[in-house]
Amino acid sequence: AGKQHEQIQIESNATGYSYETLFSRFLNQFLTEIEVEDPYIRSHHQIYNFLRFCELVVKSKAPVKEIRLLTGSDENPELQSQQHDKLGQLSESLQKHNIKLTIKYSDTLHDREIRFDTGWVVKIGRGLDIYKAAESKFSIGFCDFDLRPCHQTTIDIFNRKYMKDSVDTAEDTV
Repeated sequence: AGKQHEQIQIESNATGYSYETLFSRFLNQFLTEIEVEDPYIRSHHQIYNFLRFCELVVKSKAPVKEIRLLTGSDENPELQSQQHDKLGQLSESLQKHNIKLTIKYSDTLHDREIRFDTGWVVKIGRGLDIYKAAESKFSIGFCDFDLRPCHQTTIDIFNRKYMKDSVDTAEDTV
């Protein structure tokens, strides 16, 4: 994570963009908290995407103590109940790895970004839901997201600490 700002354009049907490829460079020994804002961690596949992101965090051995999720709640009461149940199960599972999952719901959330307490921010136009549906459960790319075709989206990566310093420096020169 050397550059202070980077933009990744993912074209429709592009492959090679697993969560590990996109996020592993931010999962280091200094990271203790992650905030995920994504209004669409609701349906089955979206919750699976979030689960895969959490698995990457656990696998990374970064000393993460808390993941905070801010998402939308499904309008359908039955689906909302399923959403809360699935995220509750994930919370219990993360607890076994000494990671607290805090979940809050917002009806007005629109932006999608992941903030690491090391200052890095990853803004993804589509949030974690960047992958197209697999052709079948037995097609290449179903399990390995590096091989899964993506939707077109833009990812902006920047460091808040650097951006704040550059704003402060700009104000000093005015």
